[in-house]
Amino acid sequence: MSTPCKLCEKRHARRYCPGVGGEICPICCGTERENTIDCPSECEYLQEARVRERPAPISENEIPNKDIRVSEDFLEKNEPAVMWLTLALTRAMAKERAVDRDAREALDSLIRTYRTLESGLIYETRPQNPYAAAIQEALKQSVEELRKRLAEESGMHTLRDADILGTLVFLQRLELQYSNARPRGRAFFDFLRASFPEPPVATSLTV
Repeated sequence: MSTPCKLCEKRHARRYCPGVGGEICPICCGTERENTIDCPSECEYLQEARVRERPAPISENEIPNKDIRVSEDFLEKNEPAVMWLTLALTRAMAKERAVDRDAREALDSLIRTYRTLESGLIYETRPQNPYAAAIQEALKQSVEELRKRLAEESGMHTLRDADILGTLVFLQRLELQYSNARPRGRAFFDFLRASFPEPPVATSLTV
């Protein structure tokens, strides 16, 4: 006798869902995936969906902080900071079991803080969302650690606030591009893990 779907309790279950800890039907898997189900990245059906997913194109009006130019030249010159903060973001999301929306909120808040620094003010924006707040704090600590390491290696302070701001905006745009906009979606997180793997050994940060 077939098992009924744990979610709808109507259709026959066809696959095991680690997110609900039980058997569900393909329809519920497709409609509830990362909407009401907290899907682990290791789920084979989620991985199959990632291959088929095509992020919606971003219009010019949707690009955040358009006045901040993040060129290929900027990314090349600031590669150590880009890699460092990207890995810090990935680790913070993994630690908090955060979703892409949490990362988006954390990045937006930290970007606004750095924009006030550019204007000569010191005003820290903090998100009310505890997951986003934890990610923001992890990124702040990561920036300070990066400044310290760069100073030790080069003998001078080589990291400008403008470089940090540009890197954060780059990550913000990546999130917008690769997120699937589902409430519990981690498409951006999975993209970061695949595209920016952990380095095998510690390397110099100076270029």
